[in-house]
Amino acid sequence: MNSSRLIKISKYLTKYLRHEPDRIGIQLAPGGWVPVSELLGACAKNNFAIQLAELKQVVAGNDKQRFSFDSTGTLIRANQGHSVEVDLQLQPAVPPNILYHGTGSGAVESILTEGIKKMSRHHVHLSRDIQTAHKVGGRHGIPAILSVDAAAMHDDGYTFYCSENGVWLVDFIPPNYLKLSQLTVDSYQLPITNYQLPITHSPLPNLKSKI
Repeated sequence: MNSSRLIKISKYLTKYLRHEPDRIGIQLAPGGWVPVSELLGACAKNNFAIQLAELKQVVAGNDKQRFSFDSTGTLIRANQGHSVEVDLQLQPAVPPNILYHGTGSGAVESILTEGIKKMSRHHVHLSRDIQTAHKVGGRHGIPAILSVDAAAMHDDGYTFYCSENGVWLVDFIPPNYLKLSQLTVDSYQLPITNYQLPITHSPLPNLKSKI
């Protein structure tokens, strides 16, 4: 299968497994799962037929591991990033000391003032490594990488989760746990002299985190 076909299928699955399942007549079960046979049938009815072999190739070959099969291979889901209400049945986890968030440079000032919000998603997405965060930031223009003092957040009561494909998730990141680590323009990493904030702890209010 050529790469353009793989990309089209991946984008199609992302749209309907994360955001608009009702549009093609599927319903997400607890955990975000959909029977593979039901998904393939819905795709065919909506003029975007996908072969089972193609679906398996997309799941196995996607560089971000956006999708996964269950242990039986009969169910499929998007691993995270949903805007529709879905319980992914994630368990709280202890994060690495530092995590990274990639964004566009135009968002840095507001982020360091207001923090990182989950917006239409269920969680803020974080990476273990700068390289992955850099790729994410590149989708939004000039990439900027923010480091997150995840250890301090966890100590202060913030709940973290880790998705099946290794993306770290949290409801919100206050600005005082953030620092701009890298700004890249035309492949050059610029020295960071501004936008750095000292990290001071902000204990989490007594609120229950929800997925």
